[in-house]
Amino acid sequence: MNDRIVIHANLAPPKGLGEIGLSNYAPYLMNRIMGRYNGSLRDKMADLGLTTPKMRALAVLSVIDGPLIGELAVYAVVEQSTLSRALDQLDSDGLVRRMADADDSRAVRVFITDAGQQAFDTLWPTMAESYAQMFHGIDDDARRTFVGTLGKILGNIRKHDF
Repeated sequence: MNDRIVIHANLAPPKGLGEIGLSNYAPYLMNRIMGRYNGSLRDKMADLGLTTPKMRALAVLSVIDGPLIGELAVYAVVEQSTLSRALDQLDSDGLVRRMADADDSRAVRVFITDAGQQAFDTLWPTMAESYAQMFHGIDDDARRTFVGTLGKILGNIRKHDF
């Protein structure tokens, strides 16, 4: 399947990056935001023996019970090979457990353990504080609109049904 950009008739073709400018280029801004967000968590994650891929896996597993490894990779926004290494470490640390899927023994599902949930719960206040800081001075309606817009953007570009 070829990835291609579809420009709808009502949208003008993109200008050059120099004309748009980095401060108006949404992918650049999103990367900067995520870089700062991840950076704000780094010390607390290190205290818990976590890396960004491990933290993302635990975060997803704290709200989605037993996804397949491929699904977890999509939700955690981590390459599957990187996620596999992170899961090996999380498993050996007792923070997750892997089980063969009941319908397909070749497929593996991942579950958070009580110790993994405890580690995530320890990190969560730092995550929540960083999240709140991102929206400092932005009212609830603007935040809801922004998050809704991000959801629509994700829907426009996603490759999976989730």
